[in-house]
Amino acid sequence: MRRLPGSGEEVSGSICGEVRYAIVRARDRWHAQLVHACTGWADRGSRRCGDRWPYSWLCHAAYRVAGRVCRVFALALYGVLTVVACLVRYVFWIPCRLFGGPKVPDGKIKHVFVLVMENRSFDHMLGLSTGTVDAELGFRPGVGVDAVTGLRTTVDGPSTSDTNRGFRVRPGAPLVMPVDPPHEFCDVQLQLASVPITGTPHGDKCHCTGSYPPLTMNGFVDSYANQVKAENNAAALRDLGAVMACFTSDQVPVISALAREFAVCDSWFSALPGPTWPNRLFLHAATSGGLDRSPDVAETVGSEVDGYKFENGTIYDALDSKGYDWRVYHGDALPQIGALAGMNRYVMAAHFHGVDELAADLQNPDFSAAYVFVEPNYGHEITHGQSFQCGNSQHPIDDVTRGEALIKYVYESLRQSPHWESSLLVITYDEHGGFYDHVAPPSAVPPGDVCDPANNRHGFRFDRLGVRVPAVVVSPWIPAVRPGGPDDRNCNLVDHTRYDHGSLLATVERLYGLPSLTARDAEAADFGHLLSAATPRDAPLTLPVPHPPELTCGDDRQVGLAAAAETAGRPLTPTLRGFVQVAALHDARLHPAERERIAEQVGRFRTVGEAHAYLAQVTSQLGTLGVRTDIAAPPLPPPAAAAPRRRRRRKGQRNGLGHPDIER
Repeated sequence: MRRLPGSGEEVSGSICGEVRYAIVRARDRWHAQLVHACTGWADRGSRRCGDRWPYSWLCHAAYRVAGRVCRVFALALYGVLTVVACLVRYVFWIPCRLFGGPKVPDGKIKHVFVLVMENRSFDHMLGLSTGTVDAELGFRPGVGVDAVTGLRTTVDGPSTSDTNRGFRVRPGAPLVMPVDPPHEFCDVQLQLASVPITGTPHGDKCHCTGSYPPLTMNGFVDSYANQVKAENNAAALRDLGAVMACFTSDQVPVISALAREFAVCDSWFSALPGPTWPNRLFLHAATSGGLDRSPDVAETVGSEVDGYKFENGTIYDALDSKGYDWRVYHGDALPQIGALAGMNRYVMAAHFHGVDELAADLQNPDFSAAYVFVEPNYGHEITHGQSFQCGNSQHPIDDVTRGEALIKYVYESLRQSPHWESSLLVITYDEHGGFYDHVAPPSAVPPGDVCDPANNRHGFRFDRLGVRVPAVVVSPWIPAVRPGGPDDRNCNLVDHTRYDHGSLLATVERLYGLPSLTARDAEAADFGHLLSAATPRDAPLTLPVPHPPELTCGDDRQVGLAAAAETAGRPLTPTLRGFVQVAALHDARLHPAERERIAEQVGRFRTVGEAHAYLAQVTSQLGTLGVRTDIAAPPLPPPAAAAPRRRRRRKGQRNGLGHPDIER
């Protein structure tokens, strides 16, 4: 196994964690293989039934019943092994933790923090904001040092010649989009390959052969126009080129400052050309279990006892196996990570914390979490029904500045803590959200795990990455390297290495001596070479103040009630269905004997109002059980925040790439 700079030797982990992990991996592998075999056998048998009625009908029905019985057996086996794993956890593993405490990684990186925001492409967020916009010269890309060669290089951003349907890339993106750009599987196929969609937007109907068609990168405006026309939004119709617009550094000063100060990765691609859910699953498991679309709520709750299961488990199972502590800091009452198998209320009570607790927790010298996943607030999916506004995830129809405030809060909480010098922070986005990017996604290594065929509606082979997303890597071990000349001082390290979401897991696994989860993370490039400084570097204690928000939220309760009433009759969107699924899985965990009723109930939901009432009900139940559901968002900083403070470094002091630092 390739070692990362500063990583320790291969760790063996505790016997308690190793035994439990072996049981969990066997459980998940057997379940995946049985479900795959059951479904395949039933499908093959059904195709042999012919079309002679009534024998064909009886034959099809028999195979459907037999396939379902087979899947029930798979679930029963899963349940038995789950009980065994729980016994190991509570009888042996907890005493090991009580006597030995959580393990601490041996290397210089002892804490990895990951903040994943929503739905933005690289060009849209960082393509221009890392450089400058000149009225005469046009776009001037950010200039920095190549993280691999040490030579002068530029950020791979868009140019003024990039067009879609006559609309050019332009500076100055809307802080709040009037319409959410579509980004389901078929929408992205239209954006990347100009394959038309049949039916309505979000209907996810398109011609798919399994092999991804040749890429044109010319369908972004067409895709957005479909949604604008479906919603009959006059303001959006007047500016169909909004999906081609890019933020300037004045609009997103926080993430721009981090990208310029540390390492910006301009070749980080989402895991697949599709929506939020499968891409976020890849961030946890290096696979989506075959899911190539937004989830079908009733289908999943009806067939899954405990949420999304994967043949080789998740990064959290792997951390447990080595005795490493992990935490989730969430801003939302129903974080998406709760849809993973095993994330029941007991695990949530032990590992889940409100994001408003992060700053105080990091002041504790004994903070032990080796891996911290930060999930934002998605807005008023509960109080506002459909709008997803007034959160801090940077969802396109929310105000991007509130997400800037979250990024600032997470960075400053870490930077001003005693754990800064042993930490690594990664800020990235789940997928591109329908916004333009000029770089065609390359081919990908399929995960290679056994998946439930029911998840794979489009026959996608996971052999193509999704659109580029913003990614910034922050650590005191990233050297401060500035090329010479006054015009070249706007960026630090620029990393052109090809990454995807599997690279995050690959880096964590190689830092901590964890096994790979699938072929995707096993083959992925890691970003350990960025941590090449000889000693921890200086860095700003604070970041710039975010741009003033455009969206006024007012009194959340009153605004929420009004918005919920206004949107109650609207049809469900794929995004809202995802939150219904998280709620339904929690509901089924709390009431396992009523799983079929719950699946039938949520399967009947058609409107925002029905979903809104159900989300509020489940959230209230979780709150009474001690799960944090009333999490305060980090406040927007006052306009007169302090400027970043720096210590002066001795002139000529060398950094990790062998270049003298510029005196500050």
